[in-house]
Amino acid sequence: MKLIRVGDAGQERPGVLDADGTRRDTSTILADLGHADYDEAFFAGGALALLADQAVGGLPVLDADARLGPPVARPSKIVCIGLNFRDHAAETGAELPAEPVVFLKATSAFGGPNDDVLLPRGSVKTDWEVELAFVVGTVARYVDEADALDHVAGYVLHNDYSEREYQLERGAQWDKGKGCDTFAPLGPFLATPDEVGADATGLAMWLTVNDVPRQRSNTDQMVFGVAALVSRISGYMTLLPGDVISTGTPGGVALSMVPPPYLREGDVVRLGIDGLGEATQHVRPPR
Repeated sequence: MKLIRVGDAGQERPGVLDADGTRRDTSTILADLGHADYDEAFFAGGALALLADQAVGGLPVLDADARLGPPVARPSKIVCIGLNFRDHAAETGAELPAEPVVFLKATSAFGGPNDDVLLPRGSVKTDWEVELAFVVGTVARYVDEADALDHVAGYVLHNDYSEREYQLERGAQWDKGKGCDTFAPLGPFLATPDEVGADATGLAMWLTVNDVPRQRSNTDQMVFGVAALVSRISGYMTLLPGDVISTGTPGGVALSMVPPPYLREGDVVRLGIDGLGEATQHVRPPR
């Protein structure tokens, strides 16, 4: 099953993609289940499994040209992992981490897959990072790795935009360069594990800037897989249903190049992961 949300920011309607890729409105089904959106209450209440049992072919069609929002409502937190791809660690000259490198992105950075990316004021080092993300389906606290995948609701494409000056040159606080407005576009859809495999391994991933290939790798390059991340992170903080965990980026970021081709106004970023669709983001000036 592939979950979508369609409409203007803050006014998205929940839906699914049917077998033909048609957008179908699930608002009525969710209302019958006691929910209004794909939010923490929806996942916590087990409504995802109930929705999967519904016939969607006859549901109302959503506008095919309308904006896609992030496929889940704003989560309680966006947890990200640094240096989790072997090829990325190699290009930066960093040793492979013995423990996951964990940081948070502000939920105010959350956006739809094709929304514009706004350069922060004065930014000259905004970078791209194609990433596999997953959404937590049930409360995860001190989870054993053997049980960890039971807590995953599904997988989604994410671009972990990063302002490298803010991240690396302003007091060693990664969050400063990660949480800027529009820096967490998610989607186009949330794919349940049956769509891409329980642990989402072996998925090709790619990113281009102005049609120039920049990143090309595979999720099998991850140092810590999805199950390990759920287990480790849930030992540091309680993961709530609907939370987004982004698993790190492969090699090919601007930071690693000489000179670094950081993003500028007018650039077009495209990215995708096998089974999780594609997204296009235009780089715009700050508001």
